[in-house]
Amino acid sequence: MSQAFAARGCAEFRRASGLTRREILRVGGLWGSTLALSDLLCAQATATDAGTFGRAKSIIMLYLHGGHAQQETYDPKPDGPSPARGEFQAISTSVAGVQFSELLPRTAAIAHKLAVIRSMSHPNANHVQAALPAMTGHAHPIEAEARGDFPPSLTDFPAIGAVLDRVRPSDQLPTWVQVGPQMRRNNGTVLHGQSSGFLGLRHNSLVVDQDLIPANVRVGAVTPNPDLNSLRITSRRKLLEELDDERRRLDRTADVQSLDDFQQRALNLLTSTALASAFDLAAEPATVRDAYGRTQFGQCCVLARRLAEAGVPMINVHFCHTPVGSWDTHGQHFKQMKATLCPTLDQSFSALVNDLDDRGLLDQTLVIVNAEFGRTPKVNGSSGRDHWPWVYSLALSGGGVARGVVYGSSDKIAAYPTSHPHDPKDMAATIYHLLGVPADTIIYDSLRRPNSLVIGQRIDGLLA
Repeated sequence: MSQAFAARGCAEFRRASGLTRREILRVGGLWGSTLALSDLLCAQATATDAGTFGRAKSIIMLYLHGGHAQQETYDPKPDGPSPARGEFQAISTSVAGVQFSELLPRTAAIAHKLAVIRSMSHPNANHVQAALPAMTGHAHPIEAEARGDFPPSLTDFPAIGAVLDRVRPSDQLPTWVQVGPQMRRNNGTVLHGQSSGFLGLRHNSLVVDQDLIPANVRVGAVTPNPDLNSLRITSRRKLLEELDDERRRLDRTADVQSLDDFQQRALNLLTSTALASAFDLAAEPATVRDAYGRTQFGQCCVLARRLAEAGVPMINVHFCHTPVGSWDTHGQHFKQMKATLCPTLDQSFSALVNDLDDRGLLDQTLVIVNAEFGRTPKVNGSSGRDHWPWVYSLALSGGGVARGVVYGSSDKIAAYPTSHPHDPKDMAATIYHLLGVPADTIIYDSLRRPNSLVIGQRIDGLLA
C-alpha cells in the first residue's frame, strides 16, 4: 500500500470518525499487537513531521561493548590539561573546524557524512544496567541501580528490533538480526537491552554468532540441514497446519502461541531465497571484504550491509569478546586504543558508511556507533580510563541524519556537557522518528499493561 493511498484512507476515516491526527495515532498505538503495516503507513501519511520521519528503512547499530573513550575518538581535548587529555593528538577532519582523534584518520576523512553528538549524558556507570537505555531508551527504576550486576528479565523494556518486529514484522526476512556474540560481563552477567523483554520470546532476534572471516564462510543460523529437502519442508508445513487446526479447538496459552510462531518463522526462513541471498557473505567480492578489514568486526559490518541492502529493518553488530578485545579499558588504555580498538573501528565504520553511500543506500540506512557510556577524564594507576556516563560521544550517519554536523559540547576535559545534554531516551526517540514509528505509540506487556514507547525528545540538531 502506498503512503498516498494510505493518506486518502486516513482522511476518509478522520471525516467519518471526527478524530484528530494525534487521536488516530493514539488509536494505532492502542491496537498494540494488531497494528498492521497499512495502519503504520496511515499514521505516517497523516503525521505532520515532514522530511526525516520514516527516512530510515533500516538501522545498523554498531555497539562498542564497554564504552569508548570520547577523548580518543570523537571529542579530543588537545588543549586540555595533562594527563586528562591523553597521549594522542587531534587531527583535522573533512569538516572545517572539527577535529577527531588521530586514531581515527579514515573516519576523519568522512566527517562530512557524519553527525556527531558530544553531549550524551546519564548517571548510571554500571555496564549491565546502562546497556538497557542505550538499546531501548528506557532505564531501570532508580531503586534497581543499587543492585549492581543482575540478570536481564522478561519484564525488561524490549530492544528496538523487538519493537519493530511487533509493530511491523518482516515477511520473508527476519525483522531483527544480532551479529556477533551476546554481550556479557566477565562474571557472566548478560548486558540488558539485547532481548525482546516483555514482548515475549517470539520477538527475539535471529542471532549470528560465529567466525565470519573465512573466504567460504556459510552462516549457520540460516543454513538448513542438508538432509531436509524441499519435499520434507513442505510436509512439515502441512503437518503444522494440521496441528494448528486441532489446537484451535483447545484453549491456547501464550507459550503455545510462541511455539507456533517459532515453527512458522523457521519454515518461512528455510524456504526463503531472499534470506539465503542476504546472508551469503561468501558471495561478497574479496575487494569489498578487504576494505572493511579481515577482522571479525569488519566482516560483521559487511554482513550488516548485505542485510540492510536486502531489507532487514534492524541489525545490531556487537563489538565485543573478539581477539581485538572490548572497549572496557581499565588498564593499558592507550596501548589498546592505538594498537587494535580504534584502527579496527576506524576501518570498518568508514568502509560501511562509504559502501552504503556508493550504493545509494546511505540516505535510507541509519548507522549509529553506540555504547553504554564513555571513559573517565582521569587516567587511573593502571594507565586506564574507567566508566564515565556523565558525558560521552556517539556518531551517526545516513537515514535522515544531517551531514557534517557536530552537536553539543563538553568541557575542557570531556567530563560534563557544556551545551545540549541528552539522555539515551532522547537518542531512542530520534531513532524511532527516523524509522517512522510515531512518538505516541503504545505497546503492551504480557499482562496487557500499556507502555509508552517513546519517553524522550528527539534530537532535532542531528536531523537533516
